[in-house]
Amino acid sequence: MAKAMFGAGCFWGVEYNFANIDGVNEAISGYSGGKVDNPTYEQVCTNTTDHAEVVLVDYDPDTVSYEQLLEVFWRKHDPTTLNRQGSDIGTQYRSAIFYFDDEQKDKAAKSLQKRQTDIGSRKIATEITKARDFWRAEEYHQKYFEKHGVEH
Repeated sequence: MAKAMFGAGCFWGVEYNFANIDGVNEAISGYSGGKVDNPTYEQVCTNTTDHAEVVLVDYDPDTVSYEQLLEVFWRKHDPTTLNRQGSDIGTQYRSAIFYFDDEQKDKAAKSLQKRQTDIGSRKIATEITKARDFWRAEEYHQKYFEKHGVEH
């Protein structure tokens, strides 16, 4: 299995979209990219911890490629909005790809360039950053759509 980590707004929908891909073993909502150990949702929402809401994806690269995961990432959010997705505003909602190795970094950069070409003049705000600590979000955030019967 391999790992990938993405921030694309509220992690509920991001988790749902990745969890339903053939070859994804698990998608876990959490926090990364910040300066506080083991942050809570309430702390992250203050916009003082620098964390993004992220989804850690555990996947089988023989079934689904990292490039395919990147395509889902780009299709499921607006990467041109800085620190927001729809009505969700704050640094925790930023668009981010957290890479685990140089191969992922290179593939992420190439996919960003391709996406930028595809969308034209709107500038992509997505950050590409080395993965650091991942802090699992509180249990009530895990599989939120499944637990609450939300269609997405």
